[in-house]
Amino acid sequence: MLSCRVLDPVNEPVRHAEFVVSDTMGRTVMSGGLDPFGSFVITVPVGEYRLAVSAEGYTPYRTATTVVENTLASLGDVTLQVAQPPELPAPGDWEVEPAHTSIGFTARHIGLARIHGRFNSFAGAVRITDPVERSAMHVVIDAASIDTGVRMRDDHLRSADFLDVAAFPTLEFYSERFVHKGGTRWAVTGALTLHGVTRTVVLDTEYLGLGNGMEGEVRAACRATTELHRDDFTVSWQTMLARGIAVVGSSIRVELDVQLVRKV
Repeated sequence: MLSCRVLDPVNEPVRHAEFVVSDTMGRTVMSGGLDPFGSFVITVPVGEYRLAVSAEGYTPYRTATTVVENTLASLGDVTLQVAQPPELPAPGDWEVEPAHTSIGFTARHIGLARIHGRFNSFAGAVRITDPVERSAMHVVIDAASIDTGVRMRDDHLRSADFLDVAAFPTLEFYSERFVHKGGTRWAVTGALTLHGVTRTVVLDTEYLGLGNGMEGEVRAACRATTELHRDDFTVSWQTMLARGIAVVGSSIRVELDVQLVRKV
């Protein structure tokens, strides 16, 4: 057996940590989360193993151990150190780089499988301030660029039954509220206008840090998710259900992978 308890620097359990136990060839033997006390106990065959423990906001911990027959190999208390947050973008005007950004969504075909789609045409700008919490962003999406890989379905989604792109050609998101949630996590709260209706939306955002592009330009990257309910934006589906047409469910998960570059 192999056991371990994971603590933070003030000796409190890190309950949201995850562990991976692998063999000497790097193959995963077992992985999972911790119990409410920040611990795990697993049974594995006799042998040599590598343990990796990770948690958001902490530096990963790695060690090696040997498990022998009929013995509990206890690693005792493992302390995770708080990770240094990645460097934030410099103040100034940045813009969304479309070639390395995706705006995707997942919805349920009512009672059936999931539908995956994306918007292929969009533009966005972010004004980074000091402090970052006072920054602002504005994103405009071409509603007609919706793409689920099925032309007939996409034409229906563009129609008056759903997005009604003739009357509402764009989706727009504007935010002036950036809240640091700790570590690499941020909440970006703003107003989303869709189908002529504006609602408050919160993007659960993970900031990935800075990097350099092919031409040496500095880029900032993040991932974000949110969940939308079509009824909130008066995108009705009851009339279609009454006609026996099950196109897409009412709850939609939005996933964004974003890269920003300095505006020239």
